[in-house]
Amino acid sequence: MWQLARALEAVHGAREALGQARGLLRGMAEAAQTLEPLRERVAQHKQLQALSQLLPRLRAVPAAVAHTQTLIGAQQLLEAYVSLRELEQLREETWEALGGLELPIFERLGPLAEALGQAVEAAAGAAGKLAREDPALLVAAVRVAEVDAGCTTSLEQAPRDWRQRCLRALQEGLEQIHFGTPLLPGPGALEGWLEALRVALPAELAAAEALIAPCCPPHYKVVQLWAHTLHSGLRHCLQQLLEEPELGAADAFTLLHWALHVYLGPEMMGSLELGPEADVSQLEPLLTLENIEHLETTFVAKVQASVAQWLQKALDGEVAEWSREQEPDTDTSGFYHSPMPAIVLQILEENIRVASRVSESLQQRVHGMALSELGAFLRSFSDALIRFSRDHLRGEAMAPHYVPYLLASLNHQSALSSSVSVLQPDGVASGAMAPVEAALDELQRRICRLVLEALLVELQPLFEALPSRQWLSSSEVLDDACERTARFCQDFWRVRNPAVQLLLAEAERTVVLQYLRALMQGRLVCRGADERTQAAERLRHDAAQLRELFLGLGLEESVQCAPVLLALRELLNLRDPTLLGLEVAGLRQQFPDVSEDHVSALLDLRGDVSREQRLAALSSLQAGPQPSPAVGRRALFSLVPAPTPAPSSCLPSGPCA
Repeated sequence: MWQLARALEAVHGAREALGQARGLLRGMAEAAQTLEPLRERVAQHKQLQALSQLLPRLRAVPAAVAHTQTLIGAQQLLEAYVSLRELEQLREETWEALGGLELPIFERLGPLAEALGQAVEAAAGAAGKLAREDPALLVAAVRVAEVDAGCTTSLEQAPRDWRQRCLRALQEGLEQIHFGTPLLPGPGALEGWLEALRVALPAELAAAEALIAPCCPPHYKVVQLWAHTLHSGLRHCLQQLLEEPELGAADAFTLLHWALHVYLGPEMMGSLELGPEADVSQLEPLLTLENIEHLETTFVAKVQASVAQWLQKALDGEVAEWSREQEPDTDTSGFYHSPMPAIVLQILEENIRVASRVSESLQQRVHGMALSELGAFLRSFSDALIRFSRDHLRGEAMAPHYVPYLLASLNHQSALSSSVSVLQPDGVASGAMAPVEAALDELQRRICRLVLEALLVELQPLFEALPSRQWLSSSEVLDDACERTARFCQDFWRVRNPAVQLLLAEAERTVVLQYLRALMQGRLVCRGADERTQAAERLRHDAAQLRELFLGLGLEESVQCAPVLLALRELLNLRDPTLLGLEVAGLRQQFPDVSEDHVSALLDLRGDVSREQRLAALSSLQAGPQPSPAVGRRALFSLVPAPTPAPSSCLPSGPCA
């Protein structure tokens, strides 16, 4: 109890002491409030003391600003930067001395710093010129930008970042020199513009390495910066150029060839004189795949229109000569000759060759276009020949030398056919030429048909009198036919091989076919064995005469059709009609296209065949051995119409029954 009483007394004592302390603290706070004006006055006195110490320097600020502006105008950039930094340090000292208060006298420092930054940018933008004329100014601008990049300030201001502005100015100035909008090439000026770039860009890189790089810190990587800037500027410029109205064929080709071969080639960016820093091969290509596709399509379309125009002009010039009073021109060997085939192939081959200088893709496109245009030209040539023939035969526009110009056209076809392989570039499938070769073959057949039609006009009146009693006793009819044929074919020697052999073979077959047609018309029926002997002898004589005629014209004997007359002679010369079946079977072996109608017409010519003998002979066509395959044989009897015999003369299963 005593201890508790003592503790209670201690607690009361501590309470009284705390109350006294609280009172003392309250009194001190009241006293501190009375000292606040004094504290403010002390702070003002400190600011006044600092200003009094800085006042001489502050009075010089306007003059220093004006002097710095003068230095900037005089392009003394290092001195201007030193002066600017002194002013900025004074502003920082004043700001700290005044407790974060900035004086109005420093308001002009912001525009002054911007003016100096612009001067640095301007110097960097003219780096190429300054490196040659005033490298000290370029070095000063770069040093200002680099020094400022390492400076810090206690003021809460955004960094000036003059280094990045300097680098951007270097790039923009370079792009403006070479790829400024006013310098974009106009229509037709692209080749000269690209040639100027071919010379200027390597020179620019060489100057950057030799002159500009020494003026800049190593981390600027000036040569690489120059190479990448020139590449991106050129790429952007070409994209703008492709957005312009469609380029012509020459400009499209020039741009493709330059971008794909010249730009990265040894003449430009791939030059061995440029260091590895100038390598741009790993950057985006100048032309995208879409750009290349567009340019190739444009080039092929423009060239196709031009080629079609030139080929039509060449054809028009050739067609105009067909109505001349003079015969076709000849070469030194006497063959009909015209420069048209060489012109046509030269136009097409030149375009394919030029396209191969750009890319395999363009070469294939132009090759396909060339074959298409050649096919169209051959069709137009064929159509022109048909009109020429029609107008001549109808008498609407008689050509003084109709057949010679047809023969000259055959030489043109031969020249095209023999030289068309020059249009076949390496690596292109040979099947691509098949349509053109087919068109050339069709043109050859068309010309031959037109020539043979003219021959038929000469011969048909003569063969209308064959066979006849006069024919049995005289060779006058065939003599006239041979004379006209020889006269008609006298210019065939001016046609080159192998076309002349084809033409002679078709002419000989035409004469033989006319002869066979005449025999099948039933105009003559032999009245006895003597007339059959005469007819057989006439066939032998006529076959020999035709053989000698075409041998004289140069046709090889192995391809002649006249021997068919000797086979018919055996059929007429047979004295025992009961053996006709053997002769008919032998005839079918030699000429598989002979029909019952043809055999019936020949039996009618004999005049001594009974119905039973006829049926027996016709049955041998079906009962006899099948003919060997007609390898190398040309159609004869299938081209000869025969009069339909009476049903009594037909086999029950035959085609005429």
